[in-house]
Amino acid sequence: MTLSRRVSDFFREFFSGIRNKPYLIINLVFAGVILLVLAYSGIFSPDKNNYPVTCIHEKLTGLPCFSCGLSHSFSLIIRGRVEEAYQWNVYGMRVFIFFVSQLLMRIFFSVFYQRNENIRNWLIWYDIAGSILIFSITFYPFFRQLVLSLI
Repeated sequence: MTLSRRVSDFFREFFSGIRNKPYLIINLVFAGVILLVLAYSGIFSPDKNNYPVTCIHEKLTGLPCFSCGLSHSFSLIIRGRVEEAYQWNVYGMRVFIFFVSQLLMRIFFSVFYQRNENIRNWLIWYDIAGSILIFSITFYPFFRQLVLSLI
């Protein structure tokens, strides 16, 4: 069996029963959103500064928020310009790694979910626990700064 045939069979099997599996639909939606974020970062150029989405907080207050510069940072990371990415947002790499890890987790858990019917509930719980852990580690500095700014 050729590789293209195996890939074709995998996708046919994966998408055939997706309607009855909300977990797979959620994973597919999350993976799609993450791919859109990565595509956005790859399409728009940090050199041209042609990003269609701007920071509303900065427009209203004139002050940068915690996420200001993430679009630039992501675009620079995708282009391999990591040092410059840190100048735009010090947390850019951290958030970028979060998105990439979530994309890989969506793929990994979806494949295992499809192939291991007897442990599906455990997979969902491991997915939730892992995602909460990665989210907490990634966004801890944001929450910390937010709390300190309110005090």
